[in-house]
Amino acid sequence: MPGVRRFSISELLNEAEEVLEAGIRAALLFGVPAEKDETASGAYDDEGIVQLAVRALKEAHPDLVLITDVCLCEYTSHGHCGFVRDGEVDNDITVELLAKTAISHAQAGADAVAPSDMMDGRVGAIRHQLDEEGHPGVPIVAYSAKYASPLYGPFRDAAESTPEFGDRRGYQMDPANAAEAVREAKLDLEEGADMLMVKPALPYLDVIRRVKEETGAPLAAYQVSGEYSMLKAAAQNGWIDERAAVLEALTAIRRAGADVVISYYAKEAAGWLA
Repeated sequence: MPGVRRFSISELLNEAEEVLEAGIRAALLFGVPAEKDETASGAYDDEGIVQLAVRALKEAHPDLVLITDVCLCEYTSHGHCGFVRDGEVDNDITVELLAKTAISHAQAGADAVAPSDMMDGRVGAIRHQLDEEGHPGVPIVAYSAKYASPLYGPFRDAAESTPEFGDRRGYQMDPANAAEAVREAKLDLEEGADMLMVKPALPYLDVIRRVKEETGAPLAAYQVSGEYSMLKAAAQNGWIDERAAVLEALTAIRRAGADVVISYYAKEAAGWLA
């Protein structure tokens, strides 16, 4: 993605300083380990890339709110978001590993955890484990309506997390189904979610509105890598006014009902709005 790259931990500290200076007070962290395996061991390693990054960021920039992505896809050798048994993702084993990952992030100092895997029951399991292990104040930002979308492509290339076989339609949502988003959101709230999320954002403005109206809960929307890349490519080709188009898109996401917008354009947009 133009203008977006992966950071080492030392580089991340400098980037965090720029983010704070731009007026942005929160960041969502994803990690790419040096090695991947079938059990995603790097996800819940106390010395894993995200865990080390959280500790370093909290020491250098304690005012930056750190939300950590809790998923296994960046850490599995096969690219799926869970533990694979006999060619299928095993929901229950995956949930155990996700809870273990969330605990390791909380122990490292994460301010909130964000499970993005779409496994059944993972919010409840993470909430229970956080409470049991002394982290009752760590909130959960639940990817409640994460659709199976081609717009994740640039991120998957960057994180080397494209599935080696099959796809993620078995656990991510059907783009044609809006009612399921509301059901999933309500289930996540019952299990202990503190904030909900819809992903992607722009193609699902109607879903953002429905989830917000029917739950009233704090709601985030994720302007994903493909959305960013389309806007950036059009701007680089001279087809659109980048600033105007990006701010219009971000405004539309907020207008639909999102309280929080996650975007690769955050730093640029903050500068434009200053």
